[in-house]
Amino acid sequence: MEQFGTIRIKLAELLEARGLSKNKLSHRAEMQRTQLNHYCNNTITRLDIDVLARLCTVLDCGIDELLEFVPPGGD
Repeated sequence: MEQFGTIRIKLAELLEARGLSKNKLSHRAEMQRTQLNHYCNNTITRLDIDVLARLCTVLDCGIDELLEFVPPGGD
């Protein structure tokens, strides 16, 4: 865990809750499947605000539903 905490992307959970496949999301959000996988697996190092806006629009959610701040020492 980072000294200052980290940001966790809850995309996989949102997809499951919405009953939406990665293929459908990648098509609707006009994203490559590999990029989407990086967001689902929390393996990206820099957030792209355009991508976040696309995801929030397609999933009809707020940024607070998509991102979570995990403080240092948190799980």
